[in-house]
Amino acid sequence: MIYIIWGIVFVLGIWVISTYNGLTALRLRIQNAWRQIDVQLKRRYDLIPNLVETVKGYMQYEQDTLQKVIDARSQAMAAKGVKESAEAQTALTQSLGKVFALMENYPELKASKNVSDLQEELTTTENQIAFARQYYNDLVTQYNTKQQVFPSNMLAGLFGFKPSEFFEVAEAEKTLPRVNLSLTR
Repeated sequence: MIYIIWGIVFVLGIWVISTYNGLTALRLRIQNAWRQIDVQLKRRYDLIPNLVETVKGYMQYEQDTLQKVIDARSQAMAAKGVKESAEAQTALTQSLGKVFALMENYPELKASKNVSDLQEELTTTENQIAFARQYYNDLVTQYNTKQQVFPSNMLAGLFGFKPSEFFEVAEAEKTLPRVNLSLTR
């Protein structure tokens, strides 16, 4: 009888250790994924002043738009936490989108190799941010799920594990642009 009790205690102990370590590992992976997003955001922040400086001479009548990009960049760099950062990134993306849309009105700007190279780098960086954000949100889903399912939810509460925030995209970024490919106008 004593062996059965020791066996149950042993199995229970292994389960507690395994669950705790699993939650801790997921929390650390989330922190690492967030740092990977930070790396990509830093690259984005470094590219934006180059873009603004390059197009400034061409877009003399668009200085207000360029200033909004600079301001949005500053706010994004100062953002703390996942939610605030996500909101700031949305504002920055929208202001950059306006610059790219205005650039269409300047043929000499579109023809500039420097501008096209910067656009390409920013596009690549945006894609890397999207992939990093997806990976981060996948980890958050795993972590939050593990905290909410029985029986690991008992240990999560006991050891003070808290749900993580998703890096959510604003609705404006989710909507797809409308493209008209018809030949009639």
